[in-house]
Amino acid sequence: MLEQARSLPYTSRMSLSQELFQRACQCIPGGVNSPVRAFRRLDRAPFFVTSAKGAHLKDVDGNDYIDYVGTWGPAILGHAPNCVIEAVCEAATHGLSFGTPTSVEVDMAEMVCDWIPSVEKLRMCNSGTEATMSAIRLARGYTGRDMIIKFDGCYHGHSDSLLVAAGSGALTHGEPDSAGVPADFARLTLSLPYNNREALEAAFARVGSRIAAIIVEPYPGNAGFYLPYDGYLEFLREITARHGALLIFDEVMTGFRISPAGVQGKLNISPDLTCLGKIIGGGLPVGAFGGRADIMDCLSPLGPVYQAGTLSGNPVAMAAGLAQLRELKASNAYERLENLGARLEEGVARILRDTGKDFCFKRAGSMYSLFFCPGDVYDLNSAMKSDFNIFRHYFLSMLEQGVYVAPSAYESGFISTAHTEADIDWTLQSMERALRSL
Repeated sequence: MLEQARSLPYTSRMSLSQELFQRACQCIPGGVNSPVRAFRRLDRAPFFVTSAKGAHLKDVDGNDYIDYVGTWGPAILGHAPNCVIEAVCEAATHGLSFGTPTSVEVDMAEMVCDWIPSVEKLRMCNSGTEATMSAIRLARGYTGRDMIIKFDGCYHGHSDSLLVAAGSGALTHGEPDSAGVPADFARLTLSLPYNNREALEAAFARVGSRIAAIIVEPYPGNAGFYLPYDGYLEFLREITARHGALLIFDEVMTGFRISPAGVQGKLNISPDLTCLGKIIGGGLPVGAFGGRADIMDCLSPLGPVYQAGTLSGNPVAMAAGLAQLRELKASNAYERLENLGARLEEGVARILRDTGKDFCFKRAGSMYSLFFCPGDVYDLNSAMKSDFNIFRHYFLSMLEQGVYVAPSAYESGFISTAHTEADIDWTLQSMERALRSL
């Protein structure tokens, strides 16, 4: 059954996905609504999905794939889990949007504040980009300062202030900075190498009185997935407190995935503000930012920092996210995710050893990356040493064997509770075949 489902023979006939992509290119820029979906440097058109369930996707041509993209993070329970679908259907019967407060918004805020101790108050929005953009504005309004620090390769959405040495799709297409971002905006953002204490100390020594905040992916996941050195995140907490700046953790990816309280819960670090998204929407568009009450109370209508959104706290999205969070809380989800991640990691280590490939594999919980380069990966420069031509061969080989990994060498992989041990084992067999064919 697995072998049949994964068999994806090439034919001379144009596939339905290819036909759809041709049509899309006529009416959508690049044929896609988010750049990394374009498969632009992978010598093939993207496939178009018709359905998803559990850990599997099915495309319009009837091909089945084990999915390690997981909607880029939200699908921690897999696709279309029954609890989420039921919650969405029930919520939709009462209306899709009201433009007034609903009880489910309060339920969501209470749950997030309960799970993440550093979040005393929470404001919902509609995307991770909105969350980070709003957190930056709030940090500037609260401190009265204008500069922010981010880190090379960390991606915090596509707002102007944050598209400086960005990761994710910008890296995939070889354009780490975006056209259309005024130079004056960029000058207010310092982008420094991740895991480099000396660079950060120098920046604060030079312009510390102007720095409103550091924003960081505590476990970067948009230039591939890599980890902080021991004590590095604690150092960020100390240096911001010392200079009167705020520390913002962008846990849009890692929130409720690395642990119930994200990276900050795993490492027992309290940032001033936290940005969330993905998992708290259960697959629907959502974002949130929260933190210390005295900072959050600077938001309108209580304070002078304006932020708003017509669809913020959408009742259907809140119902989906709450259902997913409640299922995570009620189950052994985190133990299962760790066990599946460890099974994958152990298998990859064996394959690299047996094939003689000197590549770098990074994992924490259910997030991981394979870098096609020797040595350690700990920042953007080391991640960029990953050989893209090898990645292209690997990606196409895995796809042909029915395994969908991120169509970029600079993205994380995601495991869900819906993946089975058989899925992991098939993935490892496919990976070994792909690497042996290099």
